[in-house]
Amino acid sequence: MTVFYQLAVTIALALAVCAGAVHYFRTVRAARPPVGVFNGRDIFVIMGFVLALPYVYLALPGGVLPAVLALVFAGGLSVGYRPVIGDGRLRWALIAVLIAGVFAAHLAFGELAAPYWIANSCVVGLVVVSATNLNVQGGMRLRNVAWFLLALTLYDAFFAWVVPLTEELSEAVQGYPFAPAAGLRIGDDLGAVVGMGDLLAYALFTTTAYKAYGKAGLRTGIALVLLFGAVAPVVTLHVVGVVTGHVPAVMPAQVFFGPAAFIGYLLLRRRGPERRMAEIVFGRERLGAPRQAPARTAQAPARTAQAPAAAEPGPAAEVTVAR
Repeated sequence: MTVFYQLAVTIALALAVCAGAVHYFRTVRAARPPVGVFNGRDIFVIMGFVLALPYVYLALPGGVLPAVLALVFAGGLSVGYRPVIGDGRLRWALIAVLIAGVFAAHLAFGELAAPYWIANSCVVGLVVVSATNLNVQGGMRLRNVAWFLLALTLYDAFFAWVVPLTEELSEAVQGYPFAPAAGLRIGDDLGAVVGMGDLLAYALFTTTAYKAYGKAGLRTGIALVLLFGAVAPVVTLHVVGVVTGHVPAVMPAQVFFGPAAFIGYLLLRRRGPERRMAEIVFGRERLGAPRQAPARTAQAPARTAQAPAAAEPGPAAEVTVAR
């Protein structure tokens, strides 16, 4: 019963953030920061941030950690959904309602209750969707994501099995609201939790694959997320429990998903170069639309001196604007 429950919750969460991120990508134009093009140096910077963040969390006093996480969530929601809700006062009012809802659910029902995890998962999912699009629409390409996930595989394996930093962070946030994870717990018997970083990895790969290769990339991303992001970690967790008689406290999902995503990138790039943001028409793009060469601008024929300006004008210049 437990394995099916965990599979259902994990699959639902993974699909939800991927669908939300792709829908946001198709319908909302996020403000693009002037950071230029992503390259290998940017990946090292991101990995440095990922490495340092858990230590910052663990260094904070217990009562301060949830306040910091609440501010991080609020900031991510404000930046990511500014194009959706332009009125700053309305946007911050809605964010305050979401944050207060998580806190109120934790106070009223506790950290093991379904209402708290539903409220917290909604906030985490919205943050993942916004963070994904800020990166993807900001210039991150599938190649960058693939290498980043491969590096994240080594990071997760090391800090789960060699230095138990992931387990320590999980224990540090227990008992407090605003856990950096999504899931659903029902008492002490049933529980399924997916880390915020894992959800971000799934949404990043699926959205960049869609941006790069359209419908083929979307299918590849969803298949890899389901098989190696959701099913493989949950099944392996229970198989290890049956074989050893001890269920591990943490099963790093990126150990399965990272290498699979990198192989998926290698297969997709055989289709040709990745599409760029300038080649995508927001709000009108068709899934899997083939890449078209930009139309050449046709110049109107010069008028003769004898022809009056208003008589039989030449054809209007045909201009294609790449957005």
